[in-house]
Amino acid sequence: MKKSILVVDDDPMIRSFIATILKEEGHRVEEAESGRSGLAKFQAAEFDLVVTDLRMPDLSGLDLIREGRKLRPESRWVIITAYGSIGNAVEAMKVGASDYLTKPFGSPEELRHVIRRVLKEADQERKLSLLAEELGRHYPPSELIFLGKAMVPVRRLVEEVAPTPATVLLTGPSGTGKELVARLIHQWSPRRDGPFVGVHCGALAETLLESELFGHERGAFTGATAMRKGRFELADGGTLFLDEIGDVSPAIQVKLLRVLQERQFERVGGTRTLTVDVRIISATHRDLRAAVAEGRFREDLYYRLSVFPIELPPLRERGDAILPLAEYFAAKFGAAFGKRVPALSEDAKSALVSYGWPGNIRELQNVIERAVILSAGTIEASQLNLDFEPDRRGAAEGLLKSSERELIRKALEESGGNRRKAAEVLGISLRTLQYRIKEFGL
Repeated sequence: MKKSILVVDDDPMIRSFIATILKEEGHRVEEAESGRSGLAKFQAAEFDLVVTDLRMPDLSGLDLIREGRKLRPESRWVIITAYGSIGNAVEAMKVGASDYLTKPFGSPEELRHVIRRVLKEADQERKLSLLAEELGRHYPPSELIFLGKAMVPVRRLVEEVAPTPATVLLTGPSGTGKELVARLIHQWSPRRDGPFVGVHCGALAETLLESELFGHERGAFTGATAMRKGRFELADGGTLFLDEIGDVSPAIQVKLLRVLQERQFERVGGTRTLTVDVRIISATHRDLRAAVAEGRFREDLYYRLSVFPIELPPLRERGDAILPLAEYFAAKFGAAFGKRVPALSEDAKSALVSYGWPGNIRELQNVIERAVILSAGTIEASQLNLDFEPDRRGAAEGLLKSSERELIRKALEESGGNRRKAAEVLGISLRTLQYRIKEFGL
């Protein structure tokens, strides 16, 4: 991605020489003829890098760096001067310059080399920061994420879509691992070396979410004391994961639609149009089709997001995965708490597979974490603290399944066996209907 660079020098020939070389490199370049003018331009727009003369009549290069770093600490600085000395170089580095060049330059290549290196280091630091954040979360291996027969078709879909640039919509109940699947799609895609940036759309108020997604300019609202990049910019060259997309307001839906169509947007309070190269993966536990039908979600946005839908099954339909997942969490929390990895008693195993898991894998993880804290070598059923009455729950689930089976049977009958039409009548996806038909043996 080409960068935005500001060149500040009171010598018009030097300024023009540097700007020409940087434009030939493909960067967007602006020029300022003094330190004060450079500071005004830096306050008005965003720059990835500033190349500034050291000695200028109204504001020195060092003072310009000091003021600029207060506004935008992530910007990089390169000092140039005709009065090169070890003392000047040390002072420039102390206030935040990334490198130091003396005039006259040995050759244009000397300038190109320094600028390329400084910009490359900035990109690497950004990636390392995001990577460190990712590594700190300790994600499970893919074999564990796709455990169980019900996840076999999900894995196949993930493997098929990952190498493509297609936009993906992950659906399924809360706690089923939609974010983990989104991360795997990114890791198995050609964008794996780019950033994976996530944002929980349902956790932020509309104004905060807009700023979080698109960034804001300095002074855009009370408290906006400096420009801030949004998630779309941070994800440039990688993947943006929009969790709980079904919770966003109509105003944000309009802005998202434009980004999906044009890959362009403006920061809050800004006028400059930014272009990004981002793959979108979104997720929701809501029925977006129903939301579209009720007018709560834009139909055009839904079809933009749902290019390749993947539905994740609830944990209750992954009975063969419950115990392996529980053992994984027991090992994970045993190591985290400095305890011997606890085993599961037979009663505990029986309770785990009998439970309905309304909170899905997230609930299973929390239950095992608590049990590991309480256990002294073996996790007992009483330490799981599962809130259920097996007989009543079993009877209720049996009644529900019976009613569901009858509804599906009637819908198929009334639609003459047309599954797509039956799915529309029932208000569920075709994939869900096919899954239920197989489950109920219809």
